[in-house]
Parts: sequence; structure tokens; C-alpha cells
Amino acid sequence: MWAVAGGCTAISVISFIGVFFLPVAGLSVLAALRWGRRSAGRSALGAIAGSGVPFLIVAYIQRKGPGTVCRHTATASGCDEYLDPRPWLAIGLVLALGGVAAFLLARARQRRLRP
Repeated sequence: MWAVAGGCTAISVISFIGVFFLPVAGLSVLAALRWGRRSAGRSALGAIAGSGVPFLIVAYIQRKGPGTVCRHTATASGCDEYLDPRPWLAIGLVLALGGVAAFLLARARQRRLRP
């Protein structure tokens, strides 16, 4: 649930259609708090990992860039302008891997503290 909340929040930040994702993010936070009370703090780190997914999707879509890429077939032709996917990939990897690493560190710390 927390990953969904993070992903929807990230979409609302990077896209103009993001306003439609904010209610989904709010509902997923409420659901996560309702059903995951025992480990809510540690599980909330999933929001960080989930927020990296939209950035990774944009990097994948823009993988042919940067610049103009033209295509020609027997019946059609056209050109598309692509962004540089490297900044999107870097942000997505930092968020996704950072969220997973923070979760694993929190889980290891909690296991050490248990008698």
C-alpha cells in the first residue's frame, strides 16, 4: 500500500494529470495505516521505493533519446523528439533502491533490538 501511495504522489508531482492520482494516494495511505499498524513506520519506507517507479517508467519510454528519432515504413513516416533518459533513470534508481535499502536497514536494526 505504501508503494502505491509513493508512486501516486510521484506521478502527481511530475505530471499534469497527477491531480487524479492524489485521491488514490490518500486512500492507500489510509488503508496502509488501518491494516498495517504494527509495522507502519518501517513499511512507510515503501513509499520511497514506490515513488521511484514513475521515474523509471519515464526513463524507459524515453530510452531512444536524447534527440530526434525518425522512422520510415512503406506507408508512413515520422519523427519523435525524446528526452535524455539518464536523469530520469538516476532519480528512479536512487529512490527505488534507496527505499529498499532503508527498509532492509530498518528491519535489521529492529531484529538487533529484539531480545
